[in-house]
Amino acid sequence: MKKWIGLIGILFWAFSSTLHAHESRPIFVQINETSANQFALQWKVPTSIPDFALPSVIFPDNCSVKGEPVLAQRPDAYIGQKNYICEKGLSGQALAIRFPIINPSVSSLFRLKLLNGEVHSHILKPGEERWVIPEAESAWGVVKDYTQLGIQHIWEGIDHLLFVACLIFIARTTRRILITITGFTLAHSLTLALSTLQIVELPIPPVEAAIAMSIVFLAVEIARNDQSSWTYRFPITVSTSFGLLHGLGFAAVLQEIGLPQTELPAALLFFNVGVEIGQIIFVLGLIGLFILGRRLLGEFGKLEKIFKTAPLQTTASYFIGTVASFWLIERIHGFWI
Repeated sequence: MKKWIGLIGILFWAFSSTLHAHESRPIFVQINETSANQFALQWKVPTSIPDFALPSVIFPDNCSVKGEPVLAQRPDAYIGQKNYICEKGLSGQALAIRFPIINPSVSSLFRLKLLNGEVHSHILKPGEERWVIPEAESAWGVVKDYTQLGIQHIWEGIDHLLFVACLIFIARTTRRILITITGFTLAHSLTLALSTLQIVELPIPPVEAAIAMSIVFLAVEIARNDQSSWTYRFPITVSTSFGLLHGLGFAAVLQEIGLPQTELPAALLFFNVGVEIGQIIFVLGLIGLFILGRRLLGEFGKLEKIFKTAPLQTTASYFIGTVASFWLIERIHGFWI
């Protein structure tokens, strides 16, 4: 008889709680790593849930309880504490919350703080019982992932590659190309770091439009071919100035991707390294393509002679300028959308 009365009570309470679900606070579960692979669990359950329906937090099988659990009732909540030893840690493992019979339409907020500084949070909605904790961040994993992301971004960022192509046409000689590209690299590395760390903040749409404008500017300079202009005499000044803009564009992408919590310096450095690797491959590939093309045509000469070829200069400048002008108009139009 008592069993049936208890079951009816639970069903009545569960039904009534769904009618007043907005009054129920979430269950809060806090887990702190106190020392290597040792965790202190604390959970807080609102008193709107009766004591006979209190949930349990389920740890992975590789965890064992250390000491005696503690449960106390306050006017507004039940407070529980328990300590665990987990041989394999909790990264990549699953935590769960289980109710004796039914979840009374209450969400559960999990928060995990690890010794290395990582903090992970997750909300289990009513009906959800399991949370798989993200894998722990490692220095090598961050190096590998963000280097790949940097290479991927530069190869997908056609506007940045066209700007680099323009710099090659203007610099022409091996020494000047090296100096010019180095200036571009240092400049965009600086603003990438400053913007990602939120030391410098500028709205993205104007930055993207300015990047397109920088490509249009260089395309016009190549078409004019005025060797006495500031652009041709001091290409590193141009590459450095516009490189600051391009760095802000890189930062916008990196912010969308997201940064790790514990390996921020490594992520910044190796995303930039990846960008440079992709950029170097592009420069060498472009130069190699032009040299191969001239040799197939039976023409030989120094690198400078290749980029002084009038038909090549004109074709490249008009093509790049047209594409960049379209981007500029499109991005300015995007200000009002």
